[in-house]
Amino acid sequence: MIPLSVLDLSPITQEGSAAESFAHTADLARHAERWGYTRYWLAEHHGMPGIASAATSVLIGHVAGATSRIRVGAGGIMLPNHSPLVIAEQFGTLDALYPGRIDLGLGRAPGSDQVTARALRRNLATDPDEFPRDVMELMAYFEGQAPVRAVPGDGHEIPIWILGSSLFGAQLAAMLGLPYAFASHFAPAQMMDAIALYRARFKPSRHLDKPYVMLGFNVFAADTDAEAHYLATSWQQSFVNLRTGRPGRLPPPVEGYVEALPPRGRELLDHVLSCVAIGAPGTVADQVRAFIARTGADELMLTCNMYEHAARLRSYEIAAGLLEASTPAA
Repeated sequence: MIPLSVLDLSPITQEGSAAESFAHTADLARHAERWGYTRYWLAEHHGMPGIASAATSVLIGHVAGATSRIRVGAGGIMLPNHSPLVIAEQFGTLDALYPGRIDLGLGRAPGSDQVTARALRRNLATDPDEFPRDVMELMAYFEGQAPVRAVPGDGHEIPIWILGSSLFGAQLAAMLGLPYAFASHFAPAQMMDAIALYRARFKPSRHLDKPYVMLGFNVFAADTDAEAHYLATSWQQSFVNLRTGRPGRLPPPVEGYVEALPPRGRELLDHVLSCVAIGAPGTVADQVRAFIARTGADELMLTCNMYEHAARLRSYEIAAGLLEASTPAA
């Protein structure tokens, strides 16, 4: 089995709060470390009532402080929202506090709608070449090659990943010789083309000698297939609501949700079902292995938005069983 990692959107449930979400995030991270997950990433989103990870760097510090070994990072920081120098200082600080454990994934989307993006002081009329320039400027701060010194930041060896959901990120990651993470958990349409392009055009660098692909993948695991499908309806409701312009907090599961969807809602769900495993342990194992065989992924980053924290822990525990099953007996 390839390495498995966790992408936590720090969901805020319908009856919950950001404080509760952060407590659950720290608890899940401690369990993930014990279960053998490789890394624990958090994503930058803004203006979304159901996602609490807007201050991503702060939350990374919260998780790193609650754990001791697992890698912790951003999946990702939306770099157009920020000065590269500020991100270099933030992640240099995190690396100084938790040396050798911090990852920095970079994306070029705003992580918000256009109104929110303007409130972030983001320039919406950006040059398509600006993101690559910002990435290279950020790398220069870490390497001590910029005209301004990032303190902390200068000299810190922080792994940088390029994130994407289209061919753009694949080309940039290949050109710079960086690992590539594709957001197949919510936008799988160009996944296979992006993987092929990245691998074909990859240029070895001092950071990486061969291509490395990590794919986002949704897992909703429970003790029975029926229970898993029921619990997955929280994510399904949230996904359809977001894509139809009605973002909100994570709702509780409901019976018969998929069957009651109108054609447009079912079409939206069908779009992402190629990157989802739902079921009991054996069912999930088969679906995960089939996805790995189809894509040749080097690592999977699992995400699971379930309403009940205990159910979400159980889902990740079941998925971690794939790691245990692949470990030879002593």
